[in-house]
Amino acid sequence: MGCALSRIRRIYCQGSPYFITSVTFNRNRILLDNIDLVWDSVESINKKIDFGLIAWAVLPEHFHFLIDPNEINISDLLQRIELSFSRRYRERIGLSKGSVWQDGFWDHIIRNQSDFNRHLDYIHYNPIKHGIVKRVYDYKHSSIIKFKEFYPEDWGSAEHRDIEGEFGEP
Repeated sequence: MGCALSRIRRIYCQGSPYFITSVTFNRNRILLDNIDLVWDSVESINKKIDFGLIAWAVLPEHFHFLIDPNEINISDLLQRIELSFSRRYRERIGLSKGSVWQDGFWDHIIRNQSDFNRHLDYIHYNPIKHGIVKRVYDYKHSSIIKFKEFYPEDWGSAEHRDIEGEFGEP
């Protein structure tokens, strides 16, 4: 397992999961209205490149993924997913060009189990943080149900959760 530094000072560590945040251009609230395109894009790229999508929350103008890129570097993987979505989205709304995503993205290499748990909590708490739902299990565009054995039914809703750390929140 080796690490390499990219020209924009992004570190790639093969075999390590990443927390990713990506935001739409001008924070356009297009993702939930086109959630089918999000998943079509993720699935089509996953058919070509083996990666593991561990956890997620897709919100109106950004998403958080906890992802294991396996053999591909995370920048290339995210670029492919974003380009796939952009092409499908532009086709749907009848545009031939135009920005769909903000330049760049936030990434964080998961360092240990505690770091993994904090980022998993952050992903699942994000819809509450943004005032979309009052209970994590009421949000259908996250992976919370996949982790139901780890989260009690009232997790995140009983009181305000103060999740500390750098999460690339837009």
